[in-house]
Amino acid sequence: MKFRPAVLLSALALAAGAAHAAPDAKAPAAPDAVLLEAARAARPALEQSLVEMTTIESGTSDTAGLLAFASYLEKRLSALGAKTQMLPLTQGDSKALKATLTGTGQRRIMLMAHMDTIYPANTIKTSPIRKDGNRLYGPGIADDKGGIALILHALQILHDAGWKNYAQITVLLNPDEEITSPGSSKLIAEEASTHDVVLSFEPSGPTGGFLSLATSGTAVAHLEVEGKASHAGAAPKEGRNALIELTHQLLQTRDVDKSVPDTQLNWTVAKAGVVHNQIPQHAQAEGDVRVKSADGIDKLEAALRKKIGESSLVPDTKVTLRMEKGHPTFVATAQSYALANKANDIYAEVGQKLSFRVFSGGSTDASWAAQSGKAVVLESLGLGGAGYHGKDEHVVLDSIVPRLYLATRILQEIGQNWDMIARR
Repeated sequence: MKFRPAVLLSALALAAGAAHAAPDAKAPAAPDAVLLEAARAARPALEQSLVEMTTIESGTSDTAGLLAFASYLEKRLSALGAKTQMLPLTQGDSKALKATLTGTGQRRIMLMAHMDTIYPANTIKTSPIRKDGNRLYGPGIADDKGGIALILHALQILHDAGWKNYAQITVLLNPDEEITSPGSSKLIAEEASTHDVVLSFEPSGPTGGFLSLATSGTAVAHLEVEGKASHAGAAPKEGRNALIELTHQLLQTRDVDKSVPDTQLNWTVAKAGVVHNQIPQHAQAEGDVRVKSADGIDKLEAALRKKIGESSLVPDTKVTLRMEKGHPTFVATAQSYALANKANDIYAEVGQKLSFRVFSGGSTDASWAAQSGKAVVLESLGLGGAGYHGKDEHVVLDSIVPRLYLATRILQEIGQNWDMIARR
C-alpha cells in the first residue's frame, strides 16, 4: 500500500453532500457489551500476534520469508476450522493463501489483506520491534500485518461466540500487493466476483479513524534514450549524449500532468552511463503516475508523447516512452457508501467517529476486488498507524479495541441485516 496525505471527509459531512450517504445524524446505539468486552480481552493476544508476524520478514522479493509467513498464517486459520489452500500466482514463485469457513447464513464475505512488505531481508536487525507508549514499531507492522492480525482475532472472537450467520467467509492473503499484485490480481478479481461483500484490511490512518472510498490508479512511466558512445576526453563530439537528452526530456515533461485533469506524474528514478570517461549511450528514467479516472493513464501517456515530440536537444538520439499500468482506480459504489455509513454507526457505539478518505494518492488491491462490479468493496479496515514504508512504521495500540469491535460488528451486521444496509 502506498499513501500520501489524504483528503478526509467526516462521515456526516459527506452524508450532507452525497445522494447515497447516511441520513440525518442520530444518537449512537449502545455497544454490544459482549463483543466490546471480547475485543478488550483480545488486545494482549493481538499485540503478541503483531510481534510474532513482524518477526517473520516477508518482503515482496523474499519468497522464502513469504512462504514461511503463509505457513504460519495457515496454521492460525486452520485452528479456526478453516479449509486452507496455497495458491500459485500467474507470475512469481510466492503463493497466495486462501482460507474458507462455511456457515449457516446467506451472505458470502471476503476478507482481504496482503502478506508482503516493502522491506528487504534483515531489516529487522536495524529496525527492531519495539514498544514506545501507545505505539508498536516494526517493519511492515502496520502495512499490512496489523490488518492480518485484525482478521485473525475478529474471526477468533466470532468463532468463540458460535457465530455462523454467513454462507461463506473467505480469507484471501496475497504476497505481491506492494508491487500492484501482478501475480495475484486475477485471483483477487475472480474471488471477489463470487462474494457479496469484500472487506480489505489496509491500515486506517494515524489514529485508526478512516475508511477509504476511492483510491488512485497507478502506473510507472518508463522513459529511455538511445544515443551513441564515444571517448569523453578524446572524441566527445563524436558521441550522442543520452544523459543530456534525458535531462532535457525530464525538464520539458515535468509539468505535463497539469494539462491532464486528475493525473499526477513525478519522475523518481534516473540512470545513465557506465564509466566517467565515456559519453553515455543509454539513459533511462522512471516516473510514478497516479490518476483518479479509468482513462487517466492513457490521457497522460498521450500528453507525454506529444510533449516529447515537440523538441529534442541532442541530435540523432532516440527517445521512447512506455507506460506500465499497475492498480486500476477504485471508486466506491452507492452500496459501498451505505456500508461505510453503517460502519460509522458501529464506530459511534464505542464513542469513535470515522472519516471517509477519497483519492489520497494511495493504491490498494480494493481496485482489483471491485473490477467485476459484483461485490460491495470497503477499504482500510485495518489498525491505525503511520510511518508506512519507513523506519518509524508503527501501529497505534489504542486503535486495537475499537477496530476489532468494528470488524466483528460489521461482519455480524452483514450477516443479519445486509438487505437493509444495501438499501440505505
